[in-house]
Amino acid sequence: MIVYGINPVIEALRAGRVKQLWIAERRDDRMRDLLAFATTHGVSPQRVAPDVLSRRARGGVHQGVVADIDDAAEYSLEELVRGATGPPLIVVLDGIEDPHNLGAILRTADATGATGVVVQTRRSAARSGAAAKASAGAVAHVKIAEVVNVARSLEELKELGVWTVGLAGDAPTAYDRVDFTLPSAIVLGAEGEGLRRLVRERCDSLASIPMSGQVGSVNVSVAAGVVLFEAVRQRRNAGQSAG
Repeated sequence: MIVYGINPVIEALRAGRVKQLWIAERRDDRMRDLLAFATTHGVSPQRVAPDVLSRRARGGVHQGVVADIDDAAEYSLEELVRGATGPPLIVVLDGIEDPHNLGAILRTADATGATGVVVQTRRSAARSGAAAKASAGAVAHVKIAEVVNVARSLEELKELGVWTVGLAGDAPTAYDRVDFTLPSAIVLGAEGEGLRRLVRERCDSLASIPMSGQVGSVNVSVAAGVVLFEAVRQRRNAGQSAG
């Protein structure tokens, strides 16, 4: 898997997942810090021309560094739930195909200490490249479970004792009225389309983020941040860990 950009590569080094590292000639403090960090982790970078990095990054903004990293460990839904240190807090993504949205959600999941993220094998953005860059390196740390069928996975989460809450703009219940101190899975649909019908029907409840302006919704990664930090706030007040 290819990642690029200073922060994503540093986090991949921190996670011990870098197999090969390519850099361009760049003399500044951030690059010197990265090179020193790579050395302490036993990785020797290979210097290449900038156009080589651009090809490896497929035109992405690489900041002079690209890495080939090991694929992340694979997790099952049960492993996510059983491995939580407190009530599980899981993010389920139903058809998020924009890599920038995926990366931003992974970054927020890491920042809030979420237990893990569930993505569908198909109809999901790749976690390399732009998504890794948008995640600021969180892709190297967040536990991810790939599933074939999101609707069926919600049923499995219920059997594991997790309360599933879908975000929908037309839901009468506001997100801050939901009890996220319970083992919870926040289910997010794609931009425009929202939750698919079967996924929506499988959720235990639906919640919305009230809008006060002229625009009827917020970006899905923003919605994820709003609800995840609300869950953290509730759990902090209750003295519980996010997982």
